[in-house]
Amino acid sequence: MLFEEILVNVTPREIRVAVIEQGILQECHIERASKKGKVGNIYFGKVIRILPGMQAAFVDIGLNKAVFLHASDIHDPDSAETKETKPIEKLITNNQTLCVQVFKDEISTKGARVTTQLSFPSRYLVYLPFGTDIGVSLRIEDETERARLKKILEANLAKGIIVRTAAEGADEATLIKEKNYLEKIWKEISGRMSQAKVGQLIYEDDSLTLRSIRDLADAQTKSIKIDSLEEYKKAQAFAEKFVPSLLSKIELYMGKRCLFDLYQTDEEIQKALDRKVVLKSGGYLVIDQTEALTTIDINTGAFVGTKNLEETIFKTNLEAATQIARQLRLRNIGGIIIIDFIDMEKEEHRTQVMSALENSMSVSASKYKIGSFSPLGLVELSRKRVRESLKQQLCEDCHVCSGKGSVQSAETICLEIYREIIKAHLAFAANGYLVLCHESIVNRMLEEETVLLESLENLVGKPIKFQAEQLYQQENYDVVLR
Repeated sequence: MLFEEILVNVTPREIRVAVIEQGILQECHIERASKKGKVGNIYFGKVIRILPGMQAAFVDIGLNKAVFLHASDIHDPDSAETKETKPIEKLITNNQTLCVQVFKDEISTKGARVTTQLSFPSRYLVYLPFGTDIGVSLRIEDETERARLKKILEANLAKGIIVRTAAEGADEATLIKEKNYLEKIWKEISGRMSQAKVGQLIYEDDSLTLRSIRDLADAQTKSIKIDSLEEYKKAQAFAEKFVPSLLSKIELYMGKRCLFDLYQTDEEIQKALDRKVVLKSGGYLVIDQTEALTTIDINTGAFVGTKNLEETIFKTNLEAATQIARQLRLRNIGGIIIIDFIDMEKEEHRTQVMSALENSMSVSASKYKIGSFSPLGLVELSRKRVRESLKQQLCEDCHVCSGKGSVQSAETICLEIYREIIKAHLAFAANGYLVLCHESIVNRMLEEETVLLESLENLVGKPIKFQAEQLYQQENYDVVLR
């Protein structure tokens, strides 16, 4: 995984982290004071409702909305031997108090998801206090290195440990120091549990700045630039304690230009909010996020190729595969993703496009699965969703279209007004009608719909006046009796 630079931009109410590879923005993480993520936090909660039909329960942890706890996310010492999940009624009871950890933030209308299988990550390790095994990340492929890391931990009586990818090459002293630190954290948390009250926050995960150093930076990181003295000092203290190798790479940025201007980062973030993504060849992607899934459509656009249609389609799809992987990381899109590649006749081309997609997705830290081409030529992909997407973080539903993504046309509204006046004519006695509406509707009715307006006045036998209102949107209008 190659992260050339990490930029940390800090303002009083927001921290933004940009991951730059080859001078191009690849990831953007945002944490706002008004909507701080809760993934990793541990709360003392109370079961308020058990749903046997869903094998789940709702737990009150002091937030505005109860959190969701599935039976498979409840620690059960017996399941380690049987490998089976018991019915939730046998695992917990109503009004039972328990400690839960958030592993998925509240997204849209869905509440946060929690687990009782607690975990504590550090730079090189993840500690599972209820675990008994030692696991090594599958991304460490060298069997000799995997065996070395596992042997170090076994020799030091470690258990419930997962060795992270970043630990590859780490020395014994560093690993044992982290193990002891994580065990100390768990001891402190265990003490707090005995005195905790329902809704109390027992443990809070590191800030976005520190998580970025912990999870994103590695030996290939050239620099970590931070434009806040306070955050810079925190980052240095954290690195000195846990990742001394990164200490020299943490820089306090005091330049005259805004830190995010160095690589046109703000411009790239704005582009990541658009539906359309233009490819270098002239083709383009159309990305639509919905509640259930995300669809990505590929088009050749202005790219006409040089040889034949099949070759043009293949090159467009190949470029799109790489760009799709980047957009999923940059936009932090998770869940089910359906990709509609342009139809290819040659099996060899389909194989190469799938290979390009797989290779490009492999650099992402998020877990993912890629299916093969369906009979309809679609590719289904799933990507782990932990936090809100970039669009969900930065945008809200349009107050004009209420999130539909479109508004009724001026012609449609004119015909709707026509029917509304007919209804009013049949129901009330009036000397005339005044229509308050958007300027576009007034212009349409008085310029392009004069025949319609004339027929309406003849039908009701009353004068009809139109008045433009600045505060009205295109779909808004009122018919006033005169």
